[in-house]
Amino acid sequence: MASDPAADRPLVEIWTDGGCKPNPGPGGWAAILRFGEVEKELTGSDLATTNNRMELIAACAALEALKRPCRVVLHTDSEYVRNGISRWINGWVRNNWRNAAKDPVANMELWQRLLAAAKPHEVDWRWVRGHAGDPMNERADRLATAARLSLG
Repeated sequence: MASDPAADRPLVEIWTDGGCKPNPGPGGWAAILRFGEVEKELTGSDLATTNNRMELIAACAALEALKRPCRVVLHTDSEYVRNGISRWINGWVRNNWRNAAKDPVANMELWQRLLAAAKPHEVDWRWVRGHAGDPMNERADRLATAARLSLG
């Protein structure tokens, strides 16, 4: 019986968040990566953006930070990210990056970036309700807010 090569990959848990105030407007994003006992925080901001873009950039940056193929559990409170990557993206690719209304997919360059960032990994996309007491989601939210507020 052949071994499963994915089982030999390290397991990394990731929590992401992003947001703007107002939306659109200045925004921040954050990702927390955990490999065993080691944690790494990533943050960033943009003066003129949207909630959805910040959520996507957080997921992209987190996956791009991984140095080798991993098994990943990525927690997001964004249904846009979770549904986009797990339900809608195959149709968008099949339809040359057009949505059901035949319009260009919003944030196409970030979806393409996310698809490329996820490709070497085995990603389990998990949705978590935002602002509902999940400690790691709340921490990611605080980091994203701090990144936004650092814009001045």
